[in-house]
Amino acid sequence: MAYVSQELKAKLAPAIKAVCKKFGVKASLAVRNHSTLCLNVKSGPIDFGGDRIQVNPYWYRDHYDGQALEFLSEVIPLMNDGNWDKSDAMTDYFNVGWYIDVNIGKWNKPYVIEK
Repeated sequence: MAYVSQELKAKLAPAIKAVCKKFGVKASLAVRNHSTLCLNVKSGPIDFGGDRIQVNPYWYRDHYDGQALEFLSEVIPLMNDGNWDKSDAMTDYFNVGWYIDVNIGKWNKPYVIEK
């Protein structure tokens, strides 16, 4: 069963925040439902192609390029540091350490591109 604790979030946060700072991105890290580590990107100089996007952590390489791809390619592996995936979709069996979400903007507050 997927589980992420506040202690794990605190352990992963410094490296994730360092990448955000490197790219000039303002973001917050949260735990949702004790199973998902969420990075909520609020603003920055990177154009992700929209102001409210939920990034697919499995297919981001196919949908982004340039600085957006560089940022996601650095931050997503850090969010998965220590994670595992022993799932078998053929038998409908899912076993992961935790899930991750990367949200560009939120439903009530869009992402702001800052120059």
